[in-house]
Amino acid sequence: MSTPIPSGSIVVGADGSKHAQRAITWAAEQAALEGRPLVVLTAEDGAVHRINAEAIQHARATAPDVDVVGLTAADDPRGTLVELSREAHLLVLGSRGRGTVRSMLLGSVSTAVSRLSYCPVVVCRPRAEEHSGKGVLVGVDGTESSLAVLDFAFAQASLRGQSLMVVHCVWDVVAAVAGLRNVRVEDVDLGPEDEAHLLLAESVAGFREKYPDVPVTLRVTHGLVDDVLGGRTAAWDLVVVGRHPLDTVGRLVTGSIATAVVERAHTTVAVVPEPTEVLPS
Repeated sequence: MSTPIPSGSIVVGADGSKHAQRAITWAAEQAALEGRPLVVLTAEDGAVHRINAEAIQHARATAPDVDVVGLTAADDPRGTLVELSREAHLLVLGSRGRGTVRSMLLGSVSTAVSRLSYCPVVVCRPRAEEHSGKGVLVGVDGTESSLAVLDFAFAQASLRGQSLMVVHCVWDVVAAVAGLRNVRVEDVDLGPEDEAHLLLAESVAGFREKYPDVPVTLRVTHGLVDDVLGGRTAAWDLVVVGRHPLDTVGRLVTGSIATAVVERAHTTVAVVPEPTEVLPS
C-alpha cells in the first residue's frame, strides 16, 4: 500500500451499491461518535472516481464534522483492506446477505477480510425486519482471550447509550443428546451459581466498573454460538463475536464460528480479533 492512512482511522469500503451505502452511513456515524477520521476505499474500475466521490459526499452528508478522505485500491480490495487494518482502528464493510454456500463459491469480501484483519471488522448486514433497539449482543467464552471482545462490546454500548447482553454458550454431550438450542442452563439443569455463570460474572466485573453507564444482562445458554448469535438477531443493533489469532490451534473452529455469525445474522456484526497474548487482568 503506497498511500498511508492516518493511524486510528475508520476505513469503509465503497462500490456504489446500496449495501456499501449502508456501511458508509454506519461508518460515518461511528467516526462522529469516536471523533476519528474516515477513509473511503474504492476498488479501481471504470467508474472508480464517480463512486468514490459519491461515497465521500454521502459520508459528509451523514456526518458533516468528520474528516473524510478518499482512497482507491489498484489490486484486490481484500488484500488492500487487510493491509490497511494494520493502521486502522476499524474496518466497515457492506454485505449483500448471501447465504453461506453461495458466499463460499463467489468469495465474500466481508468474510475474507473479517478472517484476516488486524483490527475489528464491522459487517453491515441487511435486516430481515426493519426494527432495532435492543442494544448490543456479545458472545464470549469466559476466558481471558475474550476480554478484548468484551471491551469492544462495552465501548460500543457506552458510545450509543445502549444496553448490553453478554452471552456465554455452553455446548456439551448432554445438550447434544437432548438437542437443546438456545435454552438457558438454569431451565434444564444447573442453577445461576454454577461454574459457567460464576465465570461469566467474573469476566465482566472489571468492565462494569469501567463502563458504569452500560446496563448489563448476563446469560448462559445451551447451544452453539452461531445458533444463538446468528439467527433471530434483527432486533439487536449490533452483534459482537471474537476471532482467535490465525496461528492458534482453535483457528478452524473459532474462525468458522465468526464466519457463520457474519453469514447468518440479520443485523450489523462486529468481528473482533482476539490477541495472541491475553490482556492483563
